[in-house]
Amino acid sequence: QVQLVESGGGLVQAGGSLRLSCTDSGITVSNYAMGWFRQAPGKEREFVAVISRTGTMSFYKDAVKGRFTISRDNAKNSVYLQMNSLKPEDTAVYYCARSVLALPTREGQYNYWGQGTQVSVSS
Repeated sequence: QVQLVESGGGLVQAGGSLRLSCTDSGITVSNYAMGWFRQAPGKEREFVAVISRTGTMSFYKDAVKGRFTISRDNAKNSVYLQMNSLKPEDTAVYYCARSVLALPTREGQYNYWGQGTQVSVSS
């Protein structure tokens, strides 16, 4: 049974940092690309970052480049999103997801999702 569980969200002031974690308790994540998406209130869910199966390649939404870093530890079946220099516009529920494709950036290219973790950035 696939179960993606996110953690690490919270409330932080602008300029602060958070590190999100996503652990898959049901299957070996090393066989899949892993992505992070976010959904702000009243908006559609949007792509944030993706990392390849081996962790050698990654891709980011332009708005987070240079501030966010996606990484993975396949031995721990986990993926991470280090978020620095946070801005109020980063406030959203953050989701991790799994895909059989190489570096997918569209929501429909992912077939398993976590429940999300709230990130709130105050100004």
